[in-house]
Amino acid sequence: MSVTVELVPARGKHCRYIGRHMRAADAAECRAMGVFSPIAALRFSMGNSDATTALFDGRPAAMFGTRDLNVLAGLGCVWLLGTDDLTVHRKAFLQASAKWRYKLFERYSVLRNFVSLDNEASLRWLTWLGAEFSPETTDVRGVRFVLFELRKDHV
Repeated sequence: MSVTVELVPARGKHCRYIGRHMRAADAAECRAMGVFSPIAALRFSMGNSDATTALFDGRPAAMFGTRDLNVLAGLGCVWLLGTDDLTVHRKAFLQASAKWRYKLFERYSVLRNFVSLDNEASLRWLTWLGAEFSPETTDVRGVRFVLFELRKDHV
């Protein structure tokens, strides 16, 4: 089954849709990182970064973005939260991700963030993208997170 993927600027209505349909592992990460509901986490992230929504056949499937950590060093923070459509349309998601990766590195040479060790789909996807993972973990409200980095020179 083929799906059309389109990238558009993130909007509030996308937060509501993705938040209501968010993958369970992504929603668990949001709760562990604070008192954020999935919708509140998306709104916060959208308001504090350069956010984009991925539409699959016109329906919001994921929101992602970057924000500055250290402009002089070319270091940014990257994030993505999505719906189960990312799994249902895995091939389209992977193909689109390869293209998005180049867009993310227009401003940064290194992107990093934390991912839950319980979020198996995200760990597989980040590995596929070429992420490097810290050997150390951090416990946040009973959930183990690991720092990952994506590097422009590995694009």
